Amino acid sequence: MTTPLPGTGTTRIAALPAPAPALRLAAGGRAPRVRAVTDADLPELHRLDQEVFQDHAYPYFVLRQFYDLYRDDLFVVDDGRTLCGYVLAGAVSDGSRGWILGLAIDQNWRSHGFGRRLMAESLRNLRLRGVREVWLTVEPGNATAVELYLSLGFSRVDHREDYFGPAADRLLMVLPLND
Repeated sequence: MTTPLPGTGTTRIAALPAPAPALRLAAGGRAPRVRAVTDADLPELHRLDQEVFQDHAYPYFVLRQFYDLYRDDLFVVDDGRTLCGYVLAGAVSDGSRGWILGLAIDQNWRSHGFGRRLMAESLRNLRLRGVREVWLTVEPGNATAVELYLSLGFSRVDHREDYFGPAADRLLMVLPLND
């Protein structure tokens, strides 16, 4: 549920939506779980990022540096054998603004609510640290991601052509994290 912010045209999140439908069990009958990333996860995190984002994946060294900078803002979904998804956020130095830098779900684990669960954990963590607003960019044609972000209370702010270079347009979205 979202609540309009008077006179702003944006909304704030009043409560995070319930998790999506029942989860499929991983091998061994274990339900995948959201947890903090570890150093040992980096090779698997890189594999997942490459599979999901292909030509737009972060190079390993960038993921390594993001881990060093933002490890408290990097969560994964782990099925006991492999990583099923991740979310990476970061905040500016004064803590006023956070950014979702990546959200990826393995193709075999989509439509199980992991994107929503990861985003909920990330937003909860940023809110606890006093971040006042969270920004993200998304490929405008990624309707599933745009719908997820809108359902979490994000608002469209701008459409930027060539944001990530030629023919790499992005939709900018924001979510106020008011209490």
